[in-house]
Amino acid sequence: MDASYFDMVTGRTPAELRIDNVRIVDVFSGEVRSGSVCIGKGRILGFSQLDALEVMDGQGAYLIPGLIDGHVHIESSMLCPARFAELILPFGTTTVVADPHEIANVKGMDGLRYMLEASRGLPLSVRIMLSSCVPALPVEDSGATLEAADLAPLLNDPDVGGLAEMMNVPGLLGGAPEVLAKVAAAQKTGKVIDGHAPMLSGAGLDAYAALGVGTDHECTTPEELRDRVVRGMYVHMREGSAAREVKKLVPGLSPANQRRCLFCTDDRQPADILKRGHINGILKLAVANGVDAVDAVRMATLNAAECYGLRDRGAIAPGRRADLVLVKDLKDFEVLACWAGGELVAREGRMLRSLDMLDPGVLQSSVNLAPLSARPFSVKVPSGKARVIGLLEHSLITECRVQNVNVRENGEVELADNPGLLKIAVLERHHATGKLGTGLLDAQYGLQGGAIATTIAHDSHNIVVAGDDEADMLLAVQEMERIGGGIVMVSGGKVIAELPLPIGGLMSDRPAAEVAQKLEELLELARTHYRIWEGADAFMTLSFLALPVIPHFKITARGLFDMDTFSFVYVDAEK
Repeated sequence: MDASYFDMVTGRTPAELRIDNVRIVDVFSGEVRSGSVCIGKGRILGFSQLDALEVMDGQGAYLIPGLIDGHVHIESSMLCPARFAELILPFGTTTVVADPHEIANVKGMDGLRYMLEASRGLPLSVRIMLSSCVPALPVEDSGATLEAADLAPLLNDPDVGGLAEMMNVPGLLGGAPEVLAKVAAAQKTGKVIDGHAPMLSGAGLDAYAALGVGTDHECTTPEELRDRVVRGMYVHMREGSAAREVKKLVPGLSPANQRRCLFCTDDRQPADILKRGHINGILKLAVANGVDAVDAVRMATLNAAECYGLRDRGAIAPGRRADLVLVKDLKDFEVLACWAGGELVAREGRMLRSLDMLDPGVLQSSVNLAPLSARPFSVKVPSGKARVIGLLEHSLITECRVQNVNVRENGEVELADNPGLLKIAVLERHHATGKLGTGLLDAQYGLQGGAIATTIAHDSHNIVVAGDDEADMLLAVQEMERIGGGIVMVSGGKVIAELPLPIGGLMSDRPAAEVAQKLEELLELARTHYRIWEGADAFMTLSFLALPVIPHFKITARGLFDMDTFSFVYVDAEK
């Protein structure tokens, strides 16, 4: 034990800081009580009014534990770890449990190690989960493959929390040796195995839990929440930019089961965070939908800490890490100040210092396309009946919709003959294999007058492009190759906006506010120029259309994939 810490705890020497006149939210007792909190050596010393080198008047505000995001892909913020920390600390999030499988799908172990090293030493605590599914499924074309032998040496790293979301449910339940080896390696260390099992139920869910999967963030109904809790799993109630499940899941909460529930953002863009907050914004939403404020705070702190074995945080109690957030009230959860490990890092919405960033090195070169033909996005439907990707409002789940389309004599689907209908394609961009899958996207998405392309295409992160003009789609892909990844918007044969993401085609090293402002400009164009549907996030919705592990109907570089039959299908519905 550090002698100076002992002297502070016992009152022999002054504490570093005493915060007076605060209403302490006690997640152990469920009470809110007035008092003081003393801090020293990065920890909470106690509640007595010890002498302190610095005294702060909390002015009657509420003091809550540092907030924890139970499952996040930092890459989805489009920011490197340091810039991400600068973005969310002012909103009171002091710990995140991060799965770097986005960059791992692009750059393999180089990407995983970058996220681990770039996160060390930040005031934001980053608990890395080792990506279990790179690629997500054997039918995908990622930039790398991670096997159990690659991951095992890192499982003993103190900053590694376990095995990240096990998306390959068929592989696990089917006994795929490589999948079982990853699970066994994580179990040997006693660390958490995260889940990803949309719509799994019954005997399949029994087996999933029995094989060691301890969490799931893919619940969309109260019934799914209860199904997982009764099997001893933790449920992450997700509120991302595209997938928003908190309001749907709140009716499933009860006094008995809420201790097995926590919050996560999963995938949230920087402009969205600046607008709606981070975990504090989820607290506001939960309380507005009937969750008791102290219960909500407990879910965002103690529950998450216990889920991941973080016994040094999650509550305001002596000896715990001094991750503290001062909020104006327990309704809006507006953050007045945030301490991380005893350091006052943010006040009134602003970071108090900038953070050093790790050089991304080889991650900056990631777009490698095969030469394209003059018309690479040809779609033929001789029968005139096509399988079309259909969207659901604010959901990652899609449908296969069969509809009549106008075709030329050769069976070609021309967009000019089908107003509102869109073409969508995924192009392999890691190894220049030339693989290119094409399909049709329902008019509901609403893209009019051009094309949008992005290298954010979960989870293999190839290039996904959609549009109502093939020439614009081709130009968008060509521009994407030139800038090295990101988001490109084209209209009328011209590039009208773009956001370069040079780190793996996923992240920027620019300040969060700058990236968020640029993204907001692109989102405004999506709303006003392209008339994208309000029930979709223009870019995030597009990026998840390439993720075949989520039901029901997606597109990869190999073509249309039906998750229900676990097979590729033709665009022509008669085939």
